[in-house]
Amino acid sequence: MEALLYHGVDNGSVKCDLCSHRCVIKPDRRGICGVRENTGGVLNSLVFGRLVAGNIDPIEKKPLFHFLPGSLSYSIATVGCNFKCRFCQNADIAQPEEHPEWIPGHRAEPGSVVDAAIRGKCQSISYTYTEPTVFFEFARDTSVLAHGKGLKNIFVTNGYMSPEALTMISPWLDAANVDLKAYSDDFYRTYCGAKLEPVKETLKLMKQLGIFVEITTLLIPGLNDDPGELESLAAFLAEDLGPEVPWHISRFHPTHQLTDRPPTPLKTLAKAREIGLKRGLHHVYVGNVPGENGENTFCPACKIMLIHRRGFAVQQNLVKNGRCPDCGAAIPGVFQ
Repeated sequence: MEALLYHGVDNGSVKCDLCSHRCVIKPDRRGICGVRENTGGVLNSLVFGRLVAGNIDPIEKKPLFHFLPGSLSYSIATVGCNFKCRFCQNADIAQPEEHPEWIPGHRAEPGSVVDAAIRGKCQSISYTYTEPTVFFEFARDTSVLAHGKGLKNIFVTNGYMSPEALTMISPWLDAANVDLKAYSDDFYRTYCGAKLEPVKETLKLMKQLGIFVEITTLLIPGLNDDPGELESLAAFLAEDLGPEVPWHISRFHPTHQLTDRPPTPLKTLAKAREIGLKRGLHHVYVGNVPGENGENTFCPACKIMLIHRRGFAVQQNLVKNGRCPDCGAAIPGVFQ
């Protein structure tokens, strides 16, 4: 399928405007994502309707804790990613063999995805597991149909889409969990093959466009867990996105090309959460550590527990009409 958001340049090359890499792609070559190819001056998406995943997940797995908590989300992906994270947890589908002749996946249509979500009693569709920006055309077509059937749409993303792409899909994009992987440009360049600033700009634009946002940071020992860096990250969230933005601090486990680091110590996670709360963030969560109190939602005003979670399951939800039933404080999010 012909891709959206590109234009021709010299000598038959095209410039892709889908993400902040803005690849200039020569004839018969592909962009960094590996799934957009220049064929005779036409940029084609190689993954439209070629899904490698279609699962029913609890929305807490995204993770989204303030968007329809306790509900189910139909989750889809194609192969490909515009990052090359050395710690990728889904590298087998996000970073498959570079430029394979055959693109894996089973055929699907936007309508079949929407129908599957409805049959599964899901309230939303999540574009996740890999980077949804690289299957933008399929995600957009699906999200339009989903809205028509009363379903919400969610991106689980690295936040590297271009402003043009985000603006184009924003009428149908209800929520996003964005990986803010570090607060260091050097980290982004060395471990992800990208830059920090475009991610920050995406987050600010999402807020302007009215997309509900939660943030996730995977803390990797010795690489992005410096307290000073976390102070700066938390300050950016509180000041530029607002103290109500939920921040998920996730525990690292050795994987892919980054196996020389130990799992994140629990005391590091606790310290990061403390930093976020001291910086004024109202909702800071600790992930990948089942049983910790950091997965529950508390009222920022009177401090009572509002949502009790165990793993991805909601045990109790006291939020009523978006407010604390005890003191009436507003709780950010979209609630049933």
